[in-house]
Amino acid sequence: MSIFPSWNPAQPEITDLIVQHDPVTLRRLPVSKQSVIDIFSRFGNQKALRAVRELPAKDGWLDGEEIDALLLTVHWEMQRLAEEFYHGHRVWGVLKALIAAIRSTGFRETLRIADVGCGIGYTTRWLAARVPLAEHNIEVIGIDLNSTLISEANRLAAAENLPCKFVHGDAFSREHSNHIYMSTGVVHHFRGDNLAEFLRRHEQPETKAFLHFDFQPWLLAPVGSLFFHNLRMRTAIARHDGVLSAARAYDAKTLVGTARAAAPGFASGIYGAKIWGTPAPRVFHTFTGVRREFATEFRRALGRHAGRLGEMA
Repeated sequence: MSIFPSWNPAQPEITDLIVQHDPVTLRRLPVSKQSVIDIFSRFGNQKALRAVRELPAKDGWLDGEEIDALLLTVHWEMQRLAEEFYHGHRVWGVLKALIAAIRSTGFRETLRIADVGCGIGYTTRWLAARVPLAEHNIEVIGIDLNSTLISEANRLAAAENLPCKFVHGDAFSREHSNHIYMSTGVVHHFRGDNLAEFLRRHEQPETKAFLHFDFQPWLLAPVGSLFFHNLRMRTAIARHDGVLSAARAYDAKTLVGTARAAAPGFASGIYGAKIWGTPAPRVFHTFTGVRREFATEFRRALGRHAGRLGEMA
């Protein structure tokens, strides 16, 4: 357990609790404010309690419209951080090598790429704005369980006249099966057996690979996250959850070990763990899985960046 209650990785993040959906119908469910308070009280997390107590409620239930407005603000702040860390460039750098590796096997169909838990769709919109999708014969789609975030993502894509779309739904359902799954800051939300189940769902006949970008855990990660989130975020929830996300992030051994057991059809490993070949860790690393038949070609397609890719097995 962390010496700071708000850094204890055993607890959920505030945003994991204040919006709930029916797992089958995806219908929005009411959330009791007291139930959220009770959870953080058990952890003695005063920082989270202060943020939750400020949330608007009606008759003890969190006000859905107000919560949605708050989440939009949080995601706009998250987009600003992604822009400052050049996250779009990072995604395309590894994604284009992955596409080349898949094409090397003779696959000529349109490659469908899904951004899982896309929020307001920054990564998908960045790709649609800067990558000639038609030339690469790829299409990108953002998928999220939160309909409010999806509505905002579609509004922004329309305003920017971008060739991408966003869907409210389950990214791994038969309806939305895709060739490549990617995500940003999502994997650490799946705790315990849910992580294995999340990875197991990648084992679909159509799926060729996955790229999941997330915080890389190390001793000073929460400290760095605290600095940046306090500097750049305006909402108490974003400041709290940003630091807790860094504390909850999975290490490479856990991610790769779980993938090899839950999704054995993929060769799994970590890309981009260190900065420029130094011992210094990157803020984000890329949890990578590719079908075994083109794992070697994937490394070759990375070219001079192949050294960033760890062992894949």
